[in-house]
This record gives sequence, C-alpha cells and structure tokens, in this order.
Amino acid sequence: MNPKEDPATGVQMLLALRKEADPLRVITEYLKVKEMGPSDHIRTKHEAKVFVESGDVKAAENLLKQIGRAHV
Repeated sequence: MNPKEDPATGVQMLLALRKEADPLRVITEYLKVKEMGPSDHIRTKHEAKVFVESGDVKAAENLLKQIGRAHV
C-alpha cells in the first residue's frame, strides 16, 4: 500500500477485493506479498486469509497496518 494512501481507501479496496472469485490470491497480489521477506510474506498471507474468512473491517485495518511496516 502506498504510504500516502488514505487507510480508509485501502480498507474499502480490500472489502471490494474480498468479493472476487479467488479473494486470497487477489488480495495478496494487491498487497504485493511476494515482494516481502519470507516471514512478512507468511504473516501477511495468514492475516489476509483471516480477513477473507471474516470480512471484518478491523482485520482489514490490521492487515494494512502490517503492510505499512513490511514496506517501510
């Protein structure tokens, strides 16, 4: 996620991507998990799965916070 991007926009994007046919794949591509180090990649993919299964806005916010740390 772009550090200048509004977090609310990111949450809305994740909620929209959750409706895709393969949401975990689409979301992890959007978050660029393949560009992360191994531990960040695994943790982020796990958090993305939690969000996809729950649809919880708080889970989306936590996921975006994690991405912010991973891309700094």
